Amino acid sequence: MNPPFARHLLLAPLIALACAGAQAQSITDAVGDFLPTYTGPQNGDVDVVSAFAGYNAGNDTFSFSGTFADTVGITPGAFYVWGLDRGAGTERFVAGSPSVGQGVKFDAAIFLRPDGTARVTTFIGSAATATEVGSGTAKISGSTISGSISGSLLASTGFAKSDYTWNLWPRIGTTNNTISDFAPNGMNVPVAAVPEPTTYALMAMGLVAIGFARRRQTGQQLIG
Repeated sequence: MNPPFARHLLLAPLIALACAGAQAQSITDAVGDFLPTYTGPQNGDVDVVSAFAGYNAGNDTFSFSGTFADTVGITPGAFYVWGLDRGAGTERFVAGSPSVGQGVKFDAAIFLRPDGTARVTTFIGSAATATEVGSGTAKISGSTISGSISGSLLASTGFAKSDYTWNLWPRIGTTNNTISDFAPNGMNVPVAAVPEPTTYALMAMGLVAIGFARRRQTGQQLIG
């Protein structure tokens, strides 16, 4: 067998792992696209720039992260909600006044607050169950807020957990006109697969091996 070809075969699984890791990407959202129905202050910390929701099947944990156009905490009373569709999601905002959120379906909501607290609310039909999560769950780093939630609080209503979909919306109150933005606009996106730390290590090894093979091949071509 051709030695370079054999090396490529050996590296193929590591390359596949590296490609799998690329799935864990955030969505982006336009700056300044406040909802026309929003009546609150148009500050940067309620304007989504990018957002992420992922699921780690290895430890049954969901991870959430949102980055905004300015430092989190500027707007008094602002908080951040990731809506999850676990299989029975509905457009829960369209019946409100004003009507917003067409295309945004959810049957669970994860609240991350600038004071570090979090809440998980799940819906079965019209019934809601809220669970406060310990202080320190939400973490702030400049314009980014993030947190992790146990999958035990987000049981399936039809989908596999890896197939849940989500949308992020900042808000400053409980009425529809206090929702400043939807990210992405008018739709849900699938949660990303979050690799285990050991998978990240294998990905790194694969990238190193690929680089070494490329350098060695280049060296052989120069010698030849």
